[in-house]
Amino acid sequence: MTSLLHLDSSAHRSGESVSRELTALFAHTWRAVHGPAGYRYRDLAADPVPPLDTAYCSLGRRVEQHGLVPPAGVDTLIKTPAETHAWALTSPLIAELTAADTLLIGAPMYNYSVPASLKAWIDRVGFPGAFTDPDTGGSLLQGTKVVVISTRGGAYGPGTPREAWDFQTPYLRAYFGKQGVAQEDICFVSAEMTMAGLVPHLARFQSEAESSLAAARAEVMALASARAEIEASA
Repeated sequence: MTSLLHLDSSAHRSGESVSRELTALFAHTWRAVHGPAGYRYRDLAADPVPPLDTAYCSLGRRVEQHGLVPPAGVDTLIKTPAETHAWALTSPLIAELTAADTLLIGAPMYNYSVPASLKAWIDRVGFPGAFTDPDTGGSLLQGTKVVVISTRGGAYGPGTPREAWDFQTPYLRAYFGKQGVAQEDICFVSAEMTMAGLVPHLARFQSEAESSLAAARAEVMALASARAEIEASA
């Protein structure tokens, strides 16, 4: 079954959230082709992933000492109730991700990077050996598509004065690339100047903000439709 894992990380859980609007548009377009059966949603702001603790780190180091044991074998290395709890929090998130054909991430820019809620999820699913195929040594995320919908209050795109202040795009590209996702399978859609309608000193950029959002909506719909068509014919 073709599947989509949809993550929202915006702390703003109202209808004013642009990242949530755009991820919902992608998901709606995707479900129009596939139906709801393969769709999984996780709101990282409403249901936060706990930050890492000593038990997670101790268990992860033990796994590395044994040569990156696959998730199915981690239980045999657990030594304490705290490690049992840490693994119970972690393993379902890993299973969700490895089961997904496409990962959709809503990532508003917070302080030039990703929200803490998204970073907590990234830290936890990055458990040692989580995505290593025990038979081949390859990545279990090979072939997974990652779509990142990034919203920014200002302008950080190519050619803008603050282009170098965008630590989201290179970070997420590097992280998922290390986990085995091919670079051509990582796609970014950005809506910029989203604060132009709210902040007085940005008001002169209102038309640019509207154009950016319209372009992002069109790109999201086209991308979701294209991925749906590719997956449906696979």
